[in-house]
Amino acid sequence: MRQGEDAGRGGAPAGPDFVLVRPQMGENIGAAARAMLNFGLTGLRVVAPRDGWPNPRAVAMASGAGRLLDHAGPFADTAAAVADAHLVLATTARMRGVPTPVITPAEAMAEARAALAAGQRVAVLFGPERAGLETTDVALARAIVTFEVNPEFPSLNLAQCVGLMAYEWGRQAAAAGAPGVVAPPPSEPATALEIAHLRRHFEERLEAAGFFFPPEKAGHLRLGLRALLGRMPLGRGDVQMLHGILRQLARGARPVDPARED
Repeated sequence: MRQGEDAGRGGAPAGPDFVLVRPQMGENIGAAARAMLNFGLTGLRVVAPRDGWPNPRAVAMASGAGRLLDHAGPFADTAAAVADAHLVLATTARMRGVPTPVITPAEAMAEARAALAAGQRVAVLFGPERAGLETTDVALARAIVTFEVNPEFPSLNLAQCVGLMAYEWGRQAAAAGAPGVVAPPPSEPATALEIAHLRRHFEERLEAAGFFFPPEKAGHLRLGLRALLGRMPLGRGDVQMLHGILRQLARGARPVDPARED
């Protein structure tokens, strides 16, 4: 494991570095790593963790995201952890005695994406569980990031805060079609002929079930079905699944095994 200034410095960053400042619980460090990897972030840095480093509880909680801990530090202080960063943002729920702009998570991640696109490194600070970031930590940041939470209970768990910021990063990355989260490949759209076959299949099954009743309303109901299927952006996989559902329903319901119910 690399320590101090050498930790996590190799190569161009694909996303912001999340810096956990003096975290108190190993479980929160591990949970933060999992939340980050959920949304494609791998740059984790840990500053002066209370219970030392490496932390077995962090490793256990991180589970499949344990590799984020391998190059997380530890760093002696916040200044060392952000020494190579061009843009530093600080998450805190309280205003401090520092004249620092306050922005939303969406604005913060948009700034981070712009800085990274310009070849800069970005660090986002998260404070310890009990008291949050200190004034000296916030003074290193260009902006403060706050969440719109219940003003009567503004406290967020460390891992929750990391998860919210990671989600915003992933949301913007997905919207921009950029790396960050892995989206499923788009389904090939169904053709008009395939949708027409599906409509006829629906009509056959619904006719057998007595849906088109009374007879004077049958035409209107068929037209409504056609319009419904026409409005839906069905892919070929969707059409095949719906055919399968109709075939299974036609075979009749099978008794449910209570032992297999979720």
